Amino acid sequence: MQLVVNRKFVMQSNPHIVIVEDDQDTREEIGECLSSEGFNVSLAASGEEMRQLISRESANLFLLDLNMPGEDGLSLARDIRRESEVGIIMVSGKTAEIDRVVGLEVGADDYITKPFSHRELLARVRNVLRRTSDYSYPCQSHDESSNGQFEFDGWRLDTSAYKLYDIGGKSTPLTTAEFRLLKSFVERPNQVLSRDY
Repeated sequence: MQLVVNRKFVMQSNPHIVIVEDDQDTREEIGECLSSEGFNVSLAASGEEMRQLISRESANLFLLDLNMPGEDGLSLARDIRRESEVGIIMVSGKTAEIDRVVGLEVGADDYITKPFSHRELLARVRNVLRRTSDYSYPCQSHDESSNGQFEFDGWRLDTSAYKLYDIGGKSTPLTTAEFRLLKSFVERPNQVLSRDY
């Protein structure tokens, strides 16, 4: 599956947030909350609707319902994360630790459980946008001709395939966090990065 997502995620005065939630009341409530704060909001009831939206307009943040019929939020998060470092917040009624852990391990930046207050939602949205606003995909500081391939000290990182290869060409397993950290370093060589970044 090929997703078309914003290749340059720069914090704007009104970032575009895509809300993917199968419950219409919840979807509209979250949409109204964020719209009232000046965000550009699009609503989708399914993964298919989300893809239609982002084929027309890039997105800066996704709010994904964890449990939806058909394609769930975890599957959508995996697909989005394969393509970019755009912000992802999982939204769920499930409060079990394992659900939160799985959501974060597939690449979500945050996880919020229903019911939640508008104030908490806004704080989490702003926090994720602040953390992801510096991301460009692909990063402007590296050679675009590299096609997501980075070599260093005999190792090769393929950011499009989410794989790290050792000197002998053997794939080395990485967790999502390890991959994202390594990707940040290779895309910004010889730069000092803040802890928040």
